[in-house]
Amino acid sequence: MIIRKLFKFENAHIVRGCSTQRCRASIHGHSYKVEVLFESQYLDHGQMVYDFGLMKQGMKELIDSFDHAIAIWDGDDAAYIASMKEHSNRWVVLPVSPSCEQFSRVIFLMIDQLLRSTRMINGEQGVKLHSIIVHETETGYAQAFSEDAYSQMMGRIALESILFSDEVRQGWSDPQLWEKVLASEIFINPKTV
Repeated sequence: MIIRKLFKFENAHIVRGCSTQRCRASIHGHSYKVEVLFESQYLDHGQMVYDFGLMKQGMKELIDSFDHAIAIWDGDDAAYIASMKEHSNRWVVLPVSPSCEQFSRVIFLMIDQLLRSTRMINGEQGVKLHSIIVHETETGYAQAFSEDAYSQMMGRIALESILFSDEVRQGWSDPQLWEKVLASEIFINPKTV
């Protein structure tokens, strides 16, 4: 069975090297919709694959990190990067260009890393991240599966290269959330949310 949880965020970016002149040369924004799809052949004690309420913690916080922020590719012009950091309190530096395709891969890796470190205590079994769908517009989206997120052909994404501004971190319940995710620290689901 597959379940899906929808998240939303507003974000600005430039996608260098793309075909569309406006997209590659000007900062612009989108109202993103992110679908997180989990799969399992089992149901928990509440007869669910995974309680949607549990997704409102670390997973939501990580996705919300991009909200009202600028996504910056670390391979962009150094002066541009410095200017964006100087003029925006909320930014995320990525080791890849912030295209819709790369957003779906990055978010897949972030959620997958968190899910693998999560200890489930309500009878959940075999819960895996099926895919991430990132809607950049009403008519365009990218969907990443595990083979896409971890693809060497598409380029390895080093999670440790993702940087979050202090303002983004202050919005988390634990300002060290990202370091804990990277270190594969154990996250124990609460009994109730």
